[in-house]
Amino acid sequence: MISRIFSCFAFLALVSFSANGAERPPNIVFIIADDLGYGDLSTYGAPDLKSPNIDGLFSAGMRFDNFYANCPVCSPSRAAILTGLYPDNAGVPGVIRTPLPGKSTNWGKLREDAVLLPAVLKKAGYHTAIVGKWHLGLFKPDRPNDRGFDFFHGFLGDMMDDYYNHLRHGINYMRKDEETVNPEGHATEIFTDWAIDYIKDRTSDAHRDQPFFLYLAYNAPHNPVQPPQEWLDKVLAREKGIDQTRAKLVAFIEHLDHGVGQVLASLKETGAWDNTIIVFTSDNGGLVSAGARNSPLRGGKQEMWEGGIRVGTCVAWPGKIAAGQVNHDHLSLGMDFYPTLAELAGAPIEHEIDGRSFAPLLLGQPFEDKPRDVYWVRLEGGPKYGGIPYHAVQSDGWKLMRNTAFEPYEMYHLADDPYEERPIPREKAPKKYNELFESLLEHVNHAGKVPWQRVDEGSNAE
Repeated sequence: MISRIFSCFAFLALVSFSANGAERPPNIVFIIADDLGYGDLSTYGAPDLKSPNIDGLFSAGMRFDNFYANCPVCSPSRAAILTGLYPDNAGVPGVIRTPLPGKSTNWGKLREDAVLLPAVLKKAGYHTAIVGKWHLGLFKPDRPNDRGFDFFHGFLGDMMDDYYNHLRHGINYMRKDEETVNPEGHATEIFTDWAIDYIKDRTSDAHRDQPFFLYLAYNAPHNPVQPPQEWLDKVLAREKGIDQTRAKLVAFIEHLDHGVGQVLASLKETGAWDNTIIVFTSDNGGLVSAGARNSPLRGGKQEMWEGGIRVGTCVAWPGKIAAGQVNHDHLSLGMDFYPTLAELAGAPIEHEIDGRSFAPLLLGQPFEDKPRDVYWVRLEGGPKYGGIPYHAVQSDGWKLMRNTAFEPYEMYHLADDPYEERPIPREKAPKKYNELFESLLEHVNHAGKVPWQRVDEGSNAE
C-alpha cells in the first residue's frame, strides 16, 4: 500500500488558503452515475444519444479516456472511491444487499477501521453530504451518517425495484439522515432537487465561508430502466427505427443528463461554480442486456473486459484545471480520487491507502506517472460465480483476467489489442503470464486478511 501523509502540495495549498482571507479550499461536487456505459455519452461517440450537459462538463476540464472503476459492479467501486482502498482491502469485494431468508445475497462488509473521504475532509473544515445511492451498508455503524457524512438525503440500498415508489424487496430505504421518508416522484428528479437544495443552503450567507463536499450518487441508469414517458417519446420521435430497449436507456440517460445540468446550473447561479471541483464518473460499465453501449470496448457490467471496468470520467475546476483537455494515456482507478481530492483540498491523510494522487496532472504541474500493477476483484454467488472471487490485473499494458472463477485466465496486450480481440495463449508468452499471475496472487494474499462477512443478519435497515 502507498502511505499518504501530508504531501508538500497539500501543505502549500493549505498555507495559501489560510494566508488570504478571501480564499478558502474549493467545494467538491462528486457526481457518480450507476452502470453508465463507456460509450453512452455523446462526447464518447454515442450516435443516438444527446448529453449536452455532461458533455459540457467534460469540455470544462480534463477528460480521461483511460480511467477505470475498481470493479465491474456497484458496491466495491463505491467502497474504493470513498476509502482509497482496493475493494477487497476495504472489506467489500462484492455487492452489499438486503439479507434475504435462505439466500446468500450479501458479499461485503465495510471495513470497520476504514477512514472514509468525508471524515478526512471534515478535518480540513468541510461540511460533507451524500445525496442519492449509498450501497455500502444498511445497518449501524455502516450508514452514511455513521461514516463521516454530516448530511444524507438518499437511498441506503442497492437498486430500486421502481424509480417511482423507491422500494427494494418491499422495504423503503429512502432516508433523510436517519429518518425514513417517502418522497413523491422519479428518483432522478428527487436526487437532483435535494442536491440543488443542499447547494443553495451551503452557499447562503450563513454557510458560504465553509467549503462543502457533495457526493451525488444517482441510481440511474441502473435497471429497471424507467425514463419518464415524455423523455421516451422524445427519443422515439427523433431516432427513427431505434430498438425499444435501446430507446428506453437513451431516454433514461438523457433524463439523467438533464438533472446533472440543473445541478451545474445551481452552482453557477449561487456563485459556487468558480471555486468548485466537479467530478463525473460511473461505478462500472453499462449492462449490455439493458441496451448499454460500451463501444468500442469489449464486454460490459459484471465482466473484467474493458467494457465492464473502464468508465468515462472528467474533472473540472474552473480557472484551475485548463478546459478542453483530453488525456488518453494516464491510468487511474476510482480509489485514486481519495488522495487526489484530499490533496486539492489541503486535507492531510495520515493513514495508509492504496490510491495514488494525480492532482499535479490536473493542475498542469510536473507529474511523474510511475508504473504500477493494478487489480480488480469481484465476489458473487449463484451457480455462475459460486461465491468465489474472480480478478483481473494490468501491468505495463499487459492484462490477465477472467470473468468467473470457473474459466481459464485470458491474457491480452492492450497496447496492441485495446479491444481484447486476440487473447495471447500462455505458451506464447509464459514469462509475462507468470509475472502477471504472481503479481495478482500477491495482491489476493495481502487483501485476504480483511474480513467481508456480515456480523448482523437483520431483515430491515432500522
